[in-house]
Amino acid sequence: MNGLQRFMGGSPAQVLLRLVVISLIVGIVLSALGISPYDIIETAQQFIRRIWNMGFGAIEWIWRYFLLGAVIVVPVWLIIRLLNLGKGG
Repeated sequence: MNGLQRFMGGSPAQVLLRLVVISLIVGIVLSALGISPYDIIETAQQFIRRIWNMGFGAIEWIWRYFLLGAVIVVPVWLIIRLLNLGKGG
């Protein structure tokens, strides 16, 4: 299997055929749920606009949650690493 086939997961023709079939099935399901491509694009645009409008508030929000998690995660990680060091692993 050459590099392109390994990257794509098969021959380009097979991958294209699989993508077409899967896209058709997903399209039928979304249509049955009443969802259009325009709805998905509009929702994504609204999401990006909300994040943009939050500006530095979003960065502060993310930073606060990062610190909150890091207060637990980093010491636990350090303790586990030190215990593993004592085992020779």
